[in-house]
Amino acid sequence: MQTSSPHTHSENAVAIIMRKVLYALIPGILLSTYFFGIGVLVNCILATAFALALEASVLKIRNQAIRPIITDGTAIITAILFALTISPYTPWWVSFTGIAFAVVIAKHLFGGLGNNPFNPAMAGYVFVLLSFPVQMAYWPDLSGFAEQELSIVRNIGIIFSGLPDELDAITGATPLTNMKLELGLMTMVSEIESNPLYGSLGGRGWEWIALAYLAGGIFLIINKVIRWQIPIYVLGSIFVISLLFNFIDSDFYPSALLHLFTGGTMLCAFFIATDPASSSTTPKGKILYGIGVGLFIYIIRTWGSYPDGIAFAILIMNGLVPLIDYFTRPKALGEK
Repeated sequence: MQTSSPHTHSENAVAIIMRKVLYALIPGILLSTYFFGIGVLVNCILATAFALALEASVLKIRNQAIRPIITDGTAIITAILFALTISPYTPWWVSFTGIAFAVVIAKHLFGGLGNNPFNPAMAGYVFVLLSFPVQMAYWPDLSGFAEQELSIVRNIGIIFSGLPDELDAITGATPLTNMKLELGLMTMVSEIESNPLYGSLGGRGWEWIALAYLAGGIFLIINKVIRWQIPIYVLGSIFVISLLFNFIDSDFYPSALLHLFTGGTMLCAFFIATDPASSSTTPKGKILYGIGVGLFIYIIRTWGSYPDGIAFAILIMNGLVPLIDYFTRPKALGEK
């Protein structure tokens, strides 16, 4: 997936690719809005506006042509991927800060299109997660135990005015957060999953969103927007290691299905890990990169401090890409 254009594509080709990526994201965006509220769409719109404005400003400062880059769609995809990872109640200024870090620091500070070693959307997300953990912690309660529902007007008002006390009554832990907290209290997985917060495959609501991203990812592979290697090895490594530990102790380690269909696993595998500017470019490197992303996601989820380690896993593997590519580059003809 292209979050910044590679040098081998024309501007029109990049724009076409970005359009297909956007189409593939639409089912997941709509289902996220259905389960989490209008704040998802508001975040997407705000992040996109911030990204385009900041990109244009930076390009002007750098004395580069604005229109070709603004219209190629890369800033829009970066903005939407960032917006889909944050809570629908996130204040607008947190979104602005994250997008500013993603566009100005993670992208243009390294030279702009195609030169960024780290995925801009994930860099921006990690920056605001570490800087504003309280503002990022509120998620809708999908267990059915919420005392009240938030109106569309009130949801939008929270984004623009801050976080009121009433959020405590309508928010709750995400399935991955709840799982980590309960396991820390020595509750068995089977008991935890009896909570209405969980569905048939994974977290309630989250499983349908994951299926939507899976369908979008298959669409991208069929249309040759992305290749299958990285997504398959990301998902495959998560599946294998979670299946192994679940087999060893099913009371303490959740099932492979929960890891695949809860949180942002599918979004990561098909839309984030496949960024060509920050992922491995060699055939063998793609395999190692995908496996590494999947393993780090599981390690952070299971033994780390964060319930969903996708952004950290991506940035860690981004940093290892030069090393991976160096040792997996195909040998030239006649080279020993």
